Amino acid sequence: MVKLSLSKWVLVAGLVLASLTAFALVAAQDADPMEKTLAAVTFKPISDIVDGDLTVTGFASDGSATLPVTTKVPVACSIVYGTTPDFGSLAVDMDMNGGTHSDHKPLLTGLEPETTYYYRVQGVDDAGVIYISDVMTFTTPAQQVATATNLASPELGATIAGYSSAFGNADPTMPWGALNAVDGSANTAWSSFGDGDGAWLEIKLAQKAHVSRVEYWSRTMTDGTSRVTAFSVTADDGTVYGPFTVPDADQAYSFDVDFETTSIRFEVVSSTGGNTGAVEFGVYGEFVDG
Repeated sequence: MVKLSLSKWVLVAGLVLASLTAFALVAAQDADPMEKTLAAVTFKPISDIVDGDLTVTGFASDGSATLPVTTKVPVACSIVYGTTPDFGSLAVDMDMNGGTHSDHKPLLTGLEPETTYYYRVQGVDDAGVIYISDVMTFTTPAQQVATATNLASPELGATIAGYSSAFGNADPTMPWGALNAVDGSANTAWSSFGDGDGAWLEIKLAQKAHVSRVEYWSRTMTDGTSRVTAFSVTADDGTVYGPFTVPDADQAYSFDVDFETTSIRFEVVSSTGGNTGAVEFGVYGEFVDG
């Protein structure tokens, strides 16, 4: 047997340790970069940043719904949902500012009546931390049969005659497009592209009508911009009615009028500036001959 002195044992141990360290460094360099990235991702329960339930609400006859939620830290929020736990659809936050923020309202679309859906709420903050909820379910209500009484509704033959602009130059049928102002859904809206007090929308009715009431619901941004505080309407003979004061953006407000027209032009009189528009604009009365 070969005997080694203490100093030689120390030298041998040092060489072994150096070899193991070198091997570990090479192994680390050879590891898949994506695996290292995934290993560094932090997942946390969304209950860490949300108080209360994550309840889908605001079911509308157009097959949409929302999930309003406020987070304690700014995140980019989304929902995956579908009729099975495999999901298949994605709802994103309807906030024009993009990025991370704290007040969220993801929009779910394409929902069928009386159907159970599986969903999971997700969010990612500026540090890359991913917050996720458990998989939950909701069941949509029975089909809501909407009877159009809004004379400005396309269902009654009305058409968009013109508008000041649309966010992102959206076509009238696209999100933020002009038709969203008369689609009967509280979950969609027409938004101008920064028109502020200069926003306007003109509707051509199917025929001449006696208008007895107009209804308006202002859109708003979480930073307080885009809220209309007063508006007017103009008949096709040039007569202007209003201005009508809008208390807030929480609901639709009705205003009595009395005139006949074949078209009606909505105009913002005052606002908090920005991407003003309308969640809903309604014209009520009855069609007349002539």
